[in-house]
Amino acid sequence: MKSRVYPAFLFFCGLLAAPFVSAHSPFLIPVSFIPAHDNWVTLDAGFAEVFFQPDVAFDKGNFQLLTPAGQWQAPGRYEQFKTRSLVEHQLTEKGTYRFTTGSRLGAVFRFYELNGARKATRDPKEVLPKGAKLLDHYQSVTLAETYVSNDKPTATALKAYDKGLEIVAINHPNDLYAGDTFKLRVLLDGKRLAAKDVSLFTAQDEKPLATLPTNAQGEVEFKALAKGVYLLHVRHTAPAPKEAEAPNYGYVYTLTFAVNAPL
Repeated sequence: MKSRVYPAFLFFCGLLAAPFVSAHSPFLIPVSFIPAHDNWVTLDAGFAEVFFQPDVAFDKGNFQLLTPAGQWQAPGRYEQFKTRSLVEHQLTEKGTYRFTTGSRLGAVFRFYELNGARKATRDPKEVLPKGAKLLDHYQSVTLAETYVSNDKPTATALKAYDKGLEIVAINHPNDLYAGDTFKLRVLLDGKRLAAKDVSLFTAQDEKPLATLPTNAQGEVEFKALAKGVYLLHVRHTAPAPKEAEAPNYGYVYTLTFAVNAPL
């Protein structure tokens, strides 16, 4: 199989249903899903409104990789620039590696309604106007991930964290070919989330190709995918731990994957 380098695709978060507003979303993408010379892989990470064109580097993360043998490691090289973060690593084992930004605790947001208009503030010292109705108060928690296989795909790296918001692949994201169906499960702290919308974005699209709800088992499938790069996006608000800076966490999770040309 020859190495493929995938073009960037456009993505605009848009105006989201209350209490969310237009915002940057995280991403993590390899330059190629097939390791390059001497099995090196390079990945790009950031926050963007247009994927994969980062506006802000993914800072305050904990970039790691899970090897095919199930061992967590720091990447061979990590560099943070103003608008992007770069990771390089040599894949010395055969099988699938999981690359992750690590969960990032971000800004604290308050959303409120005043005189019929929805407003937001991220200044904890700001006093809400008289008559304002608080809609939500949360701290952002962002996580972006992807998988790269050296030789044949293996399953160890697909294991769930059972912590925070996550997408767990049911069939392997590095073993998808045009016409295949990608099946996945959405979990929050290990519990399946039913009726949770998952959005699928494709190259050059500002709007999702599809947004589907999970079923009663927290599962969803995207059928008959065409060749190309895709990004899955899911968000969820849930109560935060007592020691958190806000009463809720606003989770955002993204997973980048590729679909190969038909065999």
